[in-house]
Amino acid sequence: MRGLAAFNHRGGLRKSRRRPRSATEEAPILPGSGLSSGRTTIPKTTSPRLPARHAAIPGFTLVELLVVAGAILVLIAVLLPSLGRVRQSATVASCLSNLHQIGLAIQMYAGEQGGSIPYGPKARRVMTATEFYPSTGAPTSLISLSNGKPVGIGLLLRQHLAAQPRVLFCPGADQAVEATDELAKVSFGQAQGCYFYRHDSVTRLFDPVGTLDPPEHVRLANLGLNRNGSRIHALVIDTQLLASTGFATFGIRPRTHHSQRSCGVLAADGHARRVVNKDGALVLNLDDPKVLGDAFGRILSIFEAVDNGR
Repeated sequence: MRGLAAFNHRGGLRKSRRRPRSATEEAPILPGSGLSSGRTTIPKTTSPRLPARHAAIPGFTLVELLVVAGAILVLIAVLLPSLGRVRQSATVASCLSNLHQIGLAIQMYAGEQGGSIPYGPKARRVMTATEFYPSTGAPTSLISLSNGKPVGIGLLLRQHLAAQPRVLFCPGADQAVEATDELAKVSFGQAQGCYFYRHDSVTRLFDPVGTLDPPEHVRLANLGLNRNGSRIHALVIDTQLLASTGFATFGIRPRTHHSQRSCGVLAADGHARRVVNKDGALVLNLDDPKVLGDAFGRILSIFEAVDNGR
């Protein structure tokens, strides 16, 4: 049969030895195909060109970069004051929280001491330069004396603030204050806190002979009247104390808070509030010789200004 390969002499199929055409070889034109009898060439196929994977991105011009940088600077200038106010509000709130905790501790102390607030201890008979506590009951920012004895609200460290002693240090301090270092001095030497404490209206530079027991009027339920005849309300207040470096020799260092704009105040009823330091009236500047001679009277004047609704 035509079209089939002839069997070889061994009975097998004859293998074709024809080489396959390449893509560029000329192929004959079959009869009846409608093409001319001439020979033609089949063009070699090529792969289509693929588009570029990434289009070119034009860069920023110098003017555009300057405009963007200027916009960022304007945004920073607008946002920074707002961030500063948020931070200030946070420290004020934290300060008031500390004062509230101190108020609770004073109430617990009074409940165990027949209604009396923390008072004393007894001051030395002679005022010394290394101890800013000349008479028993004088307003003070100290939490312990040079002999290590806790004083004022430092008395709360023995029990009622033993678990949270750092509340005696305002988070809004303008100076670097290491609360841990100051607390480590208690029972061993003089330590200074961040709040003035008013446990009596005393301005004496020494105790008179025979003064031993706490006065009867330092009771939480009825603290009596201040020197102006108004009822005593404020017990604890942020220190706004300015002092030159020379006072550091005596253990007294400057302690101001909230950029001297305001003070946190604890009232006898346990309520804590913020008071604006208008015209610097709540600042005690020990560098003024006139103030130094009546420093404790000036501290009480700050409390009395708050008593009168400042």
